[in-house]
Amino acid sequence: MSSEKSVVARERENEFTTTHHVYEPHKAGIPPIGPYARELWRRREFATELSRATLRGDNTTTVFGQVWLVLNPLLLAGVYYLLVAILSSKPPGLSFFAKLTAGLFTFYFISGSMQTGAASVVSGGKLLLNTAFPRLLMPFSAVRTAFFRFLPTLPVYFLFHIMAGRPWRWQTLAAIPFLAMIVVFSMGLAAFFATLQVYFRDTTSFMPYINRIWLYASPVLWTLDSIPEKFKHFTDLLVLLNPLFSLLGGFTEALVDGVVPSPKVWLVAAAWSFGTFAVGALYFMSRERDFAVRI
Repeated sequence: MSSEKSVVARERENEFTTTHHVYEPHKAGIPPIGPYARELWRRREFATELSRATLRGDNTTTVFGQVWLVLNPLLLAGVYYLLVAILSSKPPGLSFFAKLTAGLFTFYFISGSMQTGAASVVSGGKLLLNTAFPRLLMPFSAVRTAFFRFLPTLPVYFLFHIMAGRPWRWQTLAAIPFLAMIVVFSMGLAAFFATLQVYFRDTTSFMPYINRIWLYASPVLWTLDSIPEKFKHFTDLLVLLNPLFSLLGGFTEALVDGVVPSPKVWLVAAAWSFGTFAVGALYFMSRERDFAVRI
């Protein structure tokens, strides 16, 4: 009789706790791509709202917040301009400054996507444990946040473009597909570094140094035609190894100079963009079921 009562008592005790969550390491593997992609698209509003909340939390939507988004890279562009002017035998003009701001503003978008994307999963621990959704939305939301921080810098660049007397041609529209490829490239980077951050928590600590070296090795502070003659034979190798030579170089060539980049630049940029997206997204998807245990 007492055992029957204890069974009934246990059933009553578990009446409102019939769902049990058990978290344990999951074997790595990529889920079915089709259903995952459809769910990712169906939940896109989740990423949008998460990005909006981040922007509001960082006061990015305020007037002073947007002023700082422009002022920070603009001051950095001024410092680099003075540095180049001091080191160069021929001081650069306003045309160079316009190209420098275009490259720096866009590089800040890429590095911002990496930085916020890397922290997106680790900082969203409660969401991972309590909400069911495709985790890839988190780094994608971080890229959206970085992109909306990038948008206020475009009018500032256009102002310098006009002051420098740079051309406005229909070829300038070629910058739009290059910007789209940069966004896709940034999404792949954000997904890749978000996964690394889960397993190696010092990833974000090293990223500022990685980005600084990457900036110096990219066609932002200098251009391909400014490379000394004795290093010209390394140019083709640099274009293939550094994705920003084709992506950022093609973007600034179209936007600043009003020139359609060569077919080679288009092909290399597309390969880096969609290749990085595929590697980053698939790596993230293969590990995301393990995130709840690692955080």
